[in-house]
Amino acid sequence: MDLAMLRTLALVAQHGSFAEAARVLGLDPSSVSRIVANAEASLGLRIFQRTTRRLRITEEGEIYLRRVVPLIEELEHAREDAGGARSAPSGTLRVTASVAFAHECIVPHLGDFHDRYPEISLELLPTDSTLDMLANGIDLAIRLAPAPEGDLISTRLIRTRYRVCAAPGYLAKHGPLSDPRDLSGLNCLRFALPEFRSRWLFRRTGEEAFEVAVSGRTVIANALSLRQAARDGLGPALLADWLIDGDLARGVLVDLFPAHDCTATEFDTAAWALYPSRSFLPRKVRVAIDFLREKLKTDPTTASLSATSQLPSRAPSPPFLQSGVRK
Repeated sequence: MDLAMLRTLALVAQHGSFAEAARVLGLDPSSVSRIVANAEASLGLRIFQRTTRRLRITEEGEIYLRRVVPLIEELEHAREDAGGARSAPSGTLRVTASVAFAHECIVPHLGDFHDRYPEISLELLPTDSTLDMLANGIDLAIRLAPAPEGDLISTRLIRTRYRVCAAPGYLAKHGPLSDPRDLSGLNCLRFALPEFRSRWLFRRTGEEAFEVAVSGRTVIANALSLRQAARDGLGPALLADWLIDGDLARGVLVDLFPAHDCTATEFDTAAWALYPSRSFLPRKVRVAIDFLREKLKTDPTTASLSATSQLPSRAPSPPFLQSGVRK
């Protein structure tokens, strides 16, 4: 049985669908079905149980693939490493991120990326909607969250922190705020997500977290516009550090509660790189993740963020063969 056939079995098991595996492989679903049938005939094993509505891996198939997938990965990595010695990463890379993150953390580094990887063509899709990666042919998505959920694979790029900030002009007019509870009753600028609209969370080191009810006449659905409203002195806003560190350093905005951690969801949040498959990660995706991590770590607006884990050079087994949460 050749490597391409084994790779097809692994992809079908990972995605739970002939159609999705075909999309990854660039084949017709009927071709994938024939490959799987031929593989099962060659092995004398039923790898998948098929019904008109569902495809699931059999117990025998799971045992077989649990042993085989690491071998597939090693062969793929060996081919990739050998190819990398004589060729540069190439192809079209489709990346999506929020509008604000793309504007602040990706676009400023595009020149360096193209200089380093001239054979990669980049399609950047900034959007505040969560796009379906498989349906939209996206190779890499940057998501801002406490921890991504679902079947996609994720690796952390940078930790993020949130700060409550306001313009010096606002403070000159309304007076300083000494405690987060002083926000209650003020005309706060609020982000248009349910968890950001009604209360913000605060804590000091070694103390219990507490929440503060917030309200205000202005709700904005874009982080760049929310930042601009705060710059214009319209009120206090809860914003991510990668978005406002430059403003804080220049005095355009003031951190109202530097002794407190602030959030609207969880205190441990991050920017995550998500991609569809851990088993067969294309070189163009791997180098893009490493490049973003390098740039975000050294960017003046994110240099204060703590170091993050590195993308493993040899990935563990794919999620369909792992127990627990699939990250």
